[in-house]
Amino acid sequence: MNHFDDAMLDLTRRELFQSAGMGIGAAALSSLLMAEGTYAAETSSRMDLSPQVGQFAPKAKNVIFLHMIGAPSHLDLFVDKPKLREMDGEKCPEELFEGQRFAFLRGHPTMYGSTFDFQKYGESGHTFSDVLPNLASVADELAFIETMHTDQFNHGPAQLAFQTGFQRFGRPCMGSWASYGLGSLNQNLPAFVVLITGSVGGAGNSMWGSGFLPTIYQGVEFRSSGDPVLFLSNPNGVSADDRRKVIEVINSLNLEQLKDVGDDEIKTRIGQYEMAFRMQSSVPELMDTSQEPDHIHALYGSDPSKSGFANNCLLARRLVERGVRFVQLFDQGWDHHGGLVNGLKNKAKQVDQPVAGLIKDLKQRGLLDETLVIWGAEFGRTPMVQGDRKSAGRDHHKDAFCVWMAGGGIKGGLRYGQTDEFGYHPVKNAVTVPDFHATVLHLLGLDHEQLTYRYQGRDFRLTDVSGSVLTELIA
Repeated sequence: MNHFDDAMLDLTRRELFQSAGMGIGAAALSSLLMAEGTYAAETSSRMDLSPQVGQFAPKAKNVIFLHMIGAPSHLDLFVDKPKLREMDGEKCPEELFEGQRFAFLRGHPTMYGSTFDFQKYGESGHTFSDVLPNLASVADELAFIETMHTDQFNHGPAQLAFQTGFQRFGRPCMGSWASYGLGSLNQNLPAFVVLITGSVGGAGNSMWGSGFLPTIYQGVEFRSSGDPVLFLSNPNGVSADDRRKVIEVINSLNLEQLKDVGDDEIKTRIGQYEMAFRMQSSVPELMDTSQEPDHIHALYGSDPSKSGFANNCLLARRLVERGVRFVQLFDQGWDHHGGLVNGLKNKAKQVDQPVAGLIKDLKQRGLLDETLVIWGAEFGRTPMVQGDRKSAGRDHHKDAFCVWMAGGGIKGGLRYGQTDEFGYHPVKNAVTVPDFHATVLHLLGLDHEQLTYRYQGRDFRLTDVSGSVLTELIA
């Protein structure tokens, strides 16, 4: 006698569904969610870096995004406010601090006029302080947005918002969206490369993460010392042939697993093994800047025997020259809550010549027209002083700050937006982070409303539910 069969025959229909209901419900829910793509990656999504065509003709093929981690003071670099200097040391007007939230300012702060000298440069008449003489020499290539604003006033959330459009972890960054939308122009290098000077920002590697997009679209950090990419070199005693055989065996196992479970991330893993093998020959050649002539190193202020921001700017040019779609440079050390005068002079000296050199070099090679160069940070700085005036600094300011762009379809010499007499509030053409993102994608030939990825039952996009292209900036 089979006791299990007997027990099953004794079950009533009601008892069966009472005991199995949760399992059946879970199975039904799982089936529905799989159909909606909640548990599975979007089956219609690409899982490779083959070149793609956007929704319309692009103005730019590549992006070099220079993010100054910590947020430099726009009021001491690009925006001259005579009224602020006139009120230096006076109590801040009440409307500037009542009801406002600051990271560190407390009480009734005083105004702090810039101690730097400002001049206008080029036919455009762009304003620069005296700490940026080299950048001022390419003034007419730059288009300034003076009225960027964000909702975030702490570094981590603001950095995430600036890069991903959202202040919390888990969203893809702009470089990942660009790679997803357009693929790569070089199958021997990643579509999205990250170069870092100093320590990583507070938001960490989520600033170049792919979020819910397949990981093939995340940024790949190239290091300035040791192996450019961790574990890229073969161990001692392992030849290129040996490594090739290992990869073939691993990927044959991965293919079997892919057939079994159908997880698209396995496709990414297979592709990354293949890419890593090809990078063993492409990356060392790329990173060897000693091949560059002396006059190019003099232009950037770079030194092939050292690491630093100048070398990273030169590498950025070499990367876009080889078809890398998106190059992200992070430069840390701009958080001047105190010691602003000396601190800003020091940081400006480190980036002024390399950034100007990058723009000049791209232009002389015919690359600037197809390369969008962006300079910016997560927020700006207050017109009020923070700390002792002998070592004065500025607090975080979210309501108005500067971003500039050059090349890649940008109308050089333009200044978009206007702030009040203290550089505190936008008074004309305020620009949100989604507006900025929409404009960058547009220049790459991508419609920010159509570039979507389905996740957890809804279509996500970089600009979420807002964003307008700043057509006035486009040539």
